[in-house]
Amino acid sequence: MALRLSSGDISGFKFLISLAIMYGLMSVAVYYIIHMKFITPLDIDAPLDRFSEARAVEHVRVLAQDGRQEGRPGLREAAIYIRTQLEMIKDRAGSDFRVEIEEEVVNGSFNMIFLGHSISLGYRNHTNIVMRISSVDSKDTDPSVLINGHFDSPLGSPGAGDCGSCVASMLELARVITDSGWVPPRPIIFLFNGAEELFMLGAHGFMKTYKWRNSIGASINVEASGSGGPDLVCQSGPGAWPSLVYAQSAIYPMAHSAAQDVFPVIPGDTDYRMFSQDYGNIPSLDIIFLLGGYYYHTSYDTLDKLLPGSMQARGDNLLSILKAFTNSSKLRTAQERESLRATSNDYKDERAVFFDYLSWFMIFYSRRVSLVLHSIPIAIFFVMPFFLRLLDSGLQSSFATFYDFVKGFLLHASGILLAIALPVIFSIVRLFFSSHAMNWFAHPFLAFMMFIPCSLIGLLIPRIVWNSFPLSQDVSVLKKPKEALSNEARFWGAYGFYACLTLAYLAAGLSGGFLTFLVSAFMLPAWICFNLYIKSYGHQPLRSAVIYIIPLIPCLIYSVYFGGFLAQFLIEKMGMMGAVPPPYGYYITDIVVAAIIGVVTGWCVGPLVPICGHWLARSSIMQFLLHVSVLALALSSQFFPYSNTAPKRVVFQHTIVTADANGVVDCSYDFSVVDSNSLLFLFKYAPEVAKDLHIGSDFSFETAKLSHRETWMALFPVSLLFSRSLKFPARSDDISKQYRSFPYLSNYKAHTIASEGTRRVYLELSLGNLEEVWVAVLNITGPLSSWSLADNKLPAPEAVDGGPLSYICRLSGASDDKWRFWLEANSSNDLRVELAVIDQVLSDGAKNLKGLFPDWVDVTAYSSFMSSYIF
Repeated sequence: MALRLSSGDISGFKFLISLAIMYGLMSVAVYYIIHMKFITPLDIDAPLDRFSEARAVEHVRVLAQDGRQEGRPGLREAAIYIRTQLEMIKDRAGSDFRVEIEEEVVNGSFNMIFLGHSISLGYRNHTNIVMRISSVDSKDTDPSVLINGHFDSPLGSPGAGDCGSCVASMLELARVITDSGWVPPRPIIFLFNGAEELFMLGAHGFMKTYKWRNSIGASINVEASGSGGPDLVCQSGPGAWPSLVYAQSAIYPMAHSAAQDVFPVIPGDTDYRMFSQDYGNIPSLDIIFLLGGYYYHTSYDTLDKLLPGSMQARGDNLLSILKAFTNSSKLRTAQERESLRATSNDYKDERAVFFDYLSWFMIFYSRRVSLVLHSIPIAIFFVMPFFLRLLDSGLQSSFATFYDFVKGFLLHASGILLAIALPVIFSIVRLFFSSHAMNWFAHPFLAFMMFIPCSLIGLLIPRIVWNSFPLSQDVSVLKKPKEALSNEARFWGAYGFYACLTLAYLAAGLSGGFLTFLVSAFMLPAWICFNLYIKSYGHQPLRSAVIYIIPLIPCLIYSVYFGGFLAQFLIEKMGMMGAVPPPYGYYITDIVVAAIIGVVTGWCVGPLVPICGHWLARSSIMQFLLHVSVLALALSSQFFPYSNTAPKRVVFQHTIVTADANGVVDCSYDFSVVDSNSLLFLFKYAPEVAKDLHIGSDFSFETAKLSHRETWMALFPVSLLFSRSLKFPARSDDISKQYRSFPYLSNYKAHTIASEGTRRVYLELSLGNLEEVWVAVLNITGPLSSWSLADNKLPAPEAVDGGPLSYICRLSGASDDKWRFWLEANSSNDLRVELAVIDQVLSDGAKNLKGLFPDWVDVTAYSSFMSSYIF
């Protein structure tokens, strides 16, 4: 049967194709921008007064050769390399410079909340390297600017992006400052800290012990959550001054105040909190590489994965920002800030609103300005019915007009909600017929192909259902065409929807209201142009729709820019967001991605619907979009979720349970994953691993031995992201051959009892002859009332899976000395201490098993020595 299309359908398809081309060109431009294609990296022979990405890359090449994890030789080698480079820079500095280099060994203990859980941290012998560049006549009390980056790397990762790129950028920056002859008017402190991956210990040690810490007037934390792309300002504060300095000075601005609204929900943290929140209250910027999240904290975080141009843009930005901070009259010491806090607004913790436009320029305004600016759209929405009708048609007609605007509001809101709901429904239905989730993970284009067409269907459904707008106004009285009044009601309803969202952001105290404010701001000139064209040339539906679109193009480009970046970032992060228990865990990642793409589609296309929906809301076009969605969903099942450029993350723990310093009680291989595809999926597509573990075809979670959460205590609280971990038996003979002694906890002197009845137990922790210790974790249950750690302060107790209240402490730092501490109990009941120690050295059997995994799997592997004690 031939498909018959009316002339209106043909025009509608032409309009749809034109929109697809327009958004396609916008997407290409956005891809070009967020992947730094517009940046030309300077080569290694670039002028010495310019930041050169090629020179910085050479530092990364050296730093990424060996693992820079705590406990491994590569970390010390990296410190030596950094110190050597800084000494060379000092030797090259002119006589106008005062360059001081110090290598600090920091020790300490404190409590913190990480990933929403309370934990205590004790550390020793972590290395910080500090360079202070100033003029020869500078004073130690002069306010200074701190720039921080960490040179340690996470378990199992070379750390080229995280954070070899940060250290390399800082080394090149220090060289540029001295070689260019620019003498900073205020001192600049470069902190290369050696213990960020262990929960920000290096930064804590710096803030507690560094002699010039109180002179710091501003700080910049340089981080990487990927291999490049936008070097985004993710956090700024306290106060608006740091983001203002960035807005005024960044050469390639990349900042959105909306990032501060969503950053708390991302599983992770940075040194920024140590400087700006927990200990220093220093005005700070947190600048982070965000793309390339596939490689973050994996063995694939290598030099070749760095996005060209990213480090060049970062270096040019940082140099300009450092100059701006050091020249600012608002740069003040801690004492000066404290004295001014009561009288000045510069240091009050008010979030400003700021965003970059395609990395070309930045728009910045204060919270107080936003209170006025973001309230204007909603005021216009409420005033407009009376402005349009009151003088000519009276109050009754004004209320009828307002009632129609409210109908338009509800119509547009329902379209946006359906634009989100339909992709979610399609994603769930697809999983009913698919053997695995996240098919889009290694192929992001699939997510857009699957979910954008059905999102458009949802956006247009209200327009089809109410094709004839139910007007409350009397057409005969107003003497206007019904179509014109319907367009008016739809437009102002949509405008009111974005105005209300802007007001909601404002009332919630969030900083992302600029997103919807921009839409409402650009809709006004679009509506004016639309009406002027009709007044001048008459109602020509297709041409007048084009006239409406043209003024919206700058806003639509920004929507595609921000929305496309957000979708890509979240798709990459879905591989590490955690595994939620069944039955919902299998669906969550697909639902989240579908919902986000629905939101982005509604945001990018929604402003067009009031006027252009006439051409798109046709049954033929809806059928076409539905067929495209179904076809994309069907084709998606042919794509494998992972690749060596988008690996699946697997945690492999070789668990050794010991009874004393020499006895092995049990030995097992424990596995866990951190996304929606379970271990059953992994073993199905990694047959060599399954064979080595003796996994048969009838293997299931019902027949397997589960690995409980306490088994993963060494990774707490990251281990709480795991679900349905599995345990397999392992041989213990190679462990006995490899180690002479194991970690062991014992009394180093007799316990004491105080007059008030408290009992104090004195303990000594020996790490045995483990070679590359990452961390030791103590889990203490019982009547604990005090301890010698964290200034004698206990963290809030944790209860995992309904177990007893626990006090958890992580100990780190290389040393042959044993850890000594005391625990105090307020009753005669037993104190139970569970110990878990991570060694990065694997037995031969574990190495062989790790080597069997295919290249689309990234395996973080280590040995965990566990033992239990009662005192």
